[in-house]
Amino acid sequence: MIKLHADSSLLNGDAPLGFAANCNPEGIEMVNPEKVLQTLQILRERFGPRVLHSQRDPLDELVLTILSQNTSDRNSGRAFRELKGRYPSWASVLNAEASELEETIRVGGLAKIKAARIQNTLAVILEQRGEFSLDFLRDLSLHEARAWLTALPGIGPKTAGCVLCFACNQPAMIVDTHIHRVAKRIGMIGPKVSADAAHDLLEAVVPDDQMYQFHVSVLLHGRQICHAQRPACERCPLTEICDFYQAR
Repeated sequence: MIKLHADSSLLNGDAPLGFAANCNPEGIEMVNPEKVLQTLQILRERFGPRVLHSQRDPLDELVLTILSQNTSDRNSGRAFRELKGRYPSWASVLNAEASELEETIRVGGLAKIKAARIQNTLAVILEQRGEFSLDFLRDLSLHEARAWLTALPGIGPKTAGCVLCFACNQPAMIVDTHIHRVAKRIGMIGPKVSADAAHDLLEAVVPDDQMYQFHVSVLLHGRQICHAQRPACERCPLTEICDFYQAR
């Protein structure tokens, strides 16, 4: 395994002298490019090609992703529809009574926390941009756009990745709980790599035009086969390269 960064010359084999080819200087295994690409190929064959045909408004995607934290897609989608149906503009969401906004999005869970996060985020966007729009992110580099988003209150790499990949046509990696679990079990990343760190490591290996394919395929694999409890290894197409299966 080799530790990679998005701008790393190590991708081209230009490792500094004395740098071990399978680990970082501290000897901690980080990412296995070969397994990442093998997984991408095998799961593309299993689940078919995936193409993002349409994009949401970036600010809509940001709020939806905040609502999706620690809940199901069904509940977050319903909470988002309730919010959009009750408030005619983002200004009205920002100026809403906290208790009213919490009640509106309650079906999405953690309503108090999410309501405050949404209003704080809208306030910062308005202060910094003078309008309720994130369309400008589409004109920034991936690095610049991610840095701007993760500077917002409570916005981490996963939420930023969703906005950039789904709404801005940027090759951003998204690592949710399913993808993080699968990546560690297969051995795409080291067992101690956090979900936040996995974003940069996997993004450096997956080809830009396959980022959405990787996200959807590994997500489906985690949901349908590689469950957190009792993974269905007997139906898994990745057993030959999976560290978890081989150890069992």
